[in-house]
Amino acid sequence: MTRYIRLLSIILMLQFFGINACTVSKVDQDEIKKANQFFESIFQDRVLDSPEFQSRLGYKSNYDQWDDITYERSRKNARQAIFDLDYLNENINIEKLDSKTAISYRLMAKSLERRIDSDDFLFRQYMITHRGGKHSSIPSFLINYHAVEDERDIQDYIGRLRNIEPLIEDLMKEMSLREEVGTIAPMFVYPKAIAVSKNIISGYPFEEGKKQNVIYEDLVKKIDATDLTDAVKLRYKSEAEAILVTTVNYAYRSFIDFLSAQQLKATNNDGVWKYPNGAAYYQHTLDQYTTLGLTAEEIHQIGLDEVARIHEEIYAIMETVAFEGTLQEFFDFMRTDPQFYYPQSAEGRQMYLDQVNVVVDTLSARIEELFYGLPSIPLVVKPVEAYREASAGIAFYSRGQADGSRPGIYYANLYNMQDMPIYKLENLAYHEAIPGHHMQIAIQLEVEGMPSFRKYGGYSVYSEGWALYSETLPKEIGLYKDPYSDFGRLSGELWRACRLVVDTGIHHYRWTREEGIDYYMYNTANPEGDCVGMVERHIVWPGQAVSYKIGMLKMQELRAYAESALGDNFSIQAFHDIVLKNGAVPMDILQDIVVQWVENQ
Repeated sequence: MTRYIRLLSIILMLQFFGINACTVSKVDQDEIKKANQFFESIFQDRVLDSPEFQSRLGYKSNYDQWDDITYERSRKNARQAIFDLDYLNENINIEKLDSKTAISYRLMAKSLERRIDSDDFLFRQYMITHRGGKHSSIPSFLINYHAVEDERDIQDYIGRLRNIEPLIEDLMKEMSLREEVGTIAPMFVYPKAIAVSKNIISGYPFEEGKKQNVIYEDLVKKIDATDLTDAVKLRYKSEAEAILVTTVNYAYRSFIDFLSAQQLKATNNDGVWKYPNGAAYYQHTLDQYTTLGLTAEEIHQIGLDEVARIHEEIYAIMETVAFEGTLQEFFDFMRTDPQFYYPQSAEGRQMYLDQVNVVVDTLSARIEELFYGLPSIPLVVKPVEAYREASAGIAFYSRGQADGSRPGIYYANLYNMQDMPIYKLENLAYHEAIPGHHMQIAIQLEVEGMPSFRKYGGYSVYSEGWALYSETLPKEIGLYKDPYSDFGRLSGELWRACRLVVDTGIHHYRWTREEGIDYYMYNTANPEGDCVGMVERHIVWPGQAVSYKIGMLKMQELRAYAESALGDNFSIQAFHDIVLKNGAVPMDILQDIVVQWVENQ
């Protein structure tokens, strides 16, 4: 079934599922108020349950605490979700809500259902991976979210340092519980997790005569920026040093010992098919990440079809640049030719960052050709910090604050410049910054009147689908002028198409790790390190990587529908506005939103 046929079939069922079920005559303002109060109470419960989320929101309550990551807390939250869903169904009448509140109703119901369903598979989820986990997120959290403005904030920062030990103890306990039911991370995870843990307790004061430890350096900088006396500043620095070299050091060394012991029990078995409920678990992950009810077989075939289509477009690029050879020879050329890489040096890294800023500024100056305008939250481009660059992804985005007090951050991983080819620079910037993640998330945070749970929630299929869809938009206004850069765009889309094939290959068709790597190496221009890293990501994070391409395809379907239905009345700015201003939603709800928008034109 083509995506257009699938779209048509769903549109025909709009009356059954749609947001138009609530007519104006039935709208009840008291019901709307009751619903929004309930939504806000759910969100506030979430905030109260998470000291880390409180800090991300700029609150300083529980400022010395970490989140409770225990099974007991997870079970409690699942039971509360059951209660909340029952209340929603029994006490709020969706037919009495206006269309905006009805969307919130449906989103809240889906959110609660997801929380309940996920509890069945809690012990199949890895607590740590080679990409990260609670152990590796501590430094970046303290650096980015624990602001220090006065003496109390310093005390709370030090309190958080003290509380790292019970947090790591809980992490080891939870990993042990999963081990009892056979859930142990694959073997390749452990060396990287151990290396990151060692990095976190490296440098001064852990090691005399070395560069300052990343956490200590952050706290010292924040203490020095206060107006406290030098004597008070010195006292807090000394206290932090003592806690780091005792409590924090002990916690991480215990964790390293734990990882080393569990590593001996790890295997190279890859897909989740290995578990007794593996097939059900994998379908659950696909449902969570695509929101479309697609089966593994359907996703696999979509991937194969998209790979074939994109290969044909790359052949056209090969003709443009007069390359003589096979597709695989062209891929090898793109992987290896020095013209496509900045030097592996401080100068080369700065050249990369400077060019990213040029790309972002160029598109920003022309943004009104595609959107009504830019969000007000600023954007900065930064390299990934040294302590985590060896294990982090090649690029990612960190959201800013709605009030603009913290910018959105595009992190580029410049650890190995061979992983950051120049021809992908433009494409990556569009994905992570503008018009991709920064544009989508910042606008979501700035929308007036949106319930808090929608401002700070989301769906991977929407956010990653949007970012991948947005990679194509600059080409519509004449950017990607360099054919090699245009190849970078196609290469990025090809990479996401291959994910559909390999993720389902590993977890449904029982491919080996090596088969997955070989598929990427033959069908893409990405270097071997990327291919290995992506397959390992598939293994530890089943289903997530398929969300990008599935979301992009759905957004392209909806745009094609709107263009066809509206003809000369279609506005690309208005279409993007309706897609973005409702926040990150599952694809069925996005479809209803777009269809209603078209009908109201």
